[in-house]
Amino acid sequence: MGFQAELLVHLQSGETTVARAWGITRKDGVKLGFTDHDCDLAFEGFDFRAETGLTASAIEQGTGLSVDNAEAVGMLCDAAVTDEDIEAGRLDDAEVIAWMVNWADVAERSVIFRGSIGEIRRSGGAFIAELRGLSERLNIPRGRVYQRPCSAVLGDVSCRFDVASPGFQIQAVAAKITERRLFDFGVVDGFEQGWFARGQLQVLTGSAQGMQGLIKRDWISENGARQIELWEGLQIDVSVGDEILLIAGCDKRFSSCREKFLNHRNFQGFPDMPGEDWVTSYPTQSAGNSGGSLR
Repeated sequence: MGFQAELLVHLQSGETTVARAWGITRKDGVKLGFTDHDCDLAFEGFDFRAETGLTASAIEQGTGLSVDNAEAVGMLCDAAVTDEDIEAGRLDDAEVIAWMVNWADVAERSVIFRGSIGEIRRSGGAFIAELRGLSERLNIPRGRVYQRPCSAVLGDVSCRFDVASPGFQIQAVAAKITERRLFDFGVVDGFEQGWFARGQLQVLTGSAQGMQGLIKRDWISENGARQIELWEGLQIDVSVGDEILLIAGCDKRFSSCREKFLNHRNFQGFPDMPGEDWVTSYPTQSAGNSGGSLR
């Protein structure tokens, strides 16, 4: 990345009033600013805090499709990044922009890195965040998988199903929460047992707002209460009284896509593909010879 003309002139002058600043935008829209200068800076909608103590290693950048990378080291503090934020995954894949800036005139600045946060490690009251460049996105696999189950995620651009459709999600308040994993919602009418299995639980209010978990089991107890169990407990405590959204689950089968969601036209699997035993099959007079599926 080239330097802005004004900043380049400043650098060529031999003065040393330059610093680095990092702007982080989390998935929930919260913006965090850090700088290695000894005073706070502000520009482009960020307030860059000096007391957070953030520093960064040299950014490795290359031509072609090689992945740019760096590491940023900062203090865990209430004013910036907390241990709770990292544990809850609020910084995962957050957008990162790094500038070189003339702290005497912040209009003189240039972007030196743009990417996202990767792996985060914690040690001794500090965090170390891996910064991944834009070319990291090229490592994401593309294309379809030849398999019987559907390869889409319910509601994504391939599935095209609207999970906000009536009957496929509900907001409720848990009457009891155990180990951040077991939720008792009392009586929830209108949904058969297992309707939310393999679906999602999302916290809409409270200190755990934005947290979500994958539903392992959904059953109705003897007293008619809806019970939800997650595969893994949430990273932050959810309080009784917090609003929670339950989204119906999909088991990736063609029959469920057709009968539960009426969305079989967008099924992204191959339900009639031959199985492993098909190669050893042989024609018989007793079996059906209709020309249909051999399953």
